[in-house]
Amino acid sequence: MSVHLTRIYTRTGDDGRTHLADLTRVPKTDPRVEAGGAVDELTAAVGVALAAPGDRPEGYAGWLRQVQNDLFDIGADVSRPGGGPAPDDGPRVDGSYVAWLEEICDRVNVDLPALRSFVLPGGTPLSAQLHVCRTVCRRAERRALAVPDVNPEVTRYLNRLSDLLFILARAAAEGAPEVLWQPGRRPGAA
Repeated sequence: MSVHLTRIYTRTGDDGRTHLADLTRVPKTDPRVEAGGAVDELTAAVGVALAAPGDRPEGYAGWLRQVQNDLFDIGADVSRPGGGPAPDDGPRVDGSYVAWLEEICDRVNVDLPALRSFVLPGGTPLSAQLHVCRTVCRRAERRALAVPDVNPEVTRYLNRLSDLLFILARAAAEGAPEVLWQPGRRPGAA
């Protein structure tokens, strides 16, 4: 797939409609456009994680850049109606994308302590931003599920990516104690 942009504004979206990958015009509120927008937002949020101050654990920069690239593939996939095989002009997300995420999840999670409760987001700037990425990823997954003919590998990828982002956020806390949810805890309560 080749992309060549000579002009950023086109004025073709001024009427509240946009083109899908097959050049079909749809409202910008179409579930496919909503899903693509959520994936785009996630890509940007991962970029903020990459720009977070401080050192990041080994492997993070490469993994997060790969995730950004994968998310562009996901966006291309979501923008293609029909759910069938990809034409020669673009990617089609397959099981290898999910397998790669699972490999990284397993590699990083093995060194983390078992959880006793839900983790409250925080820790370091990178850890907190990865938690933001995780929540944006969950929304992207929900939006993708609303696309009638979505490639099931897209939603599997987004589901597994949210797991990876959670694991990376925990590991990026750099040994700071995790703050765990304490149900019903109130100030002054014994």
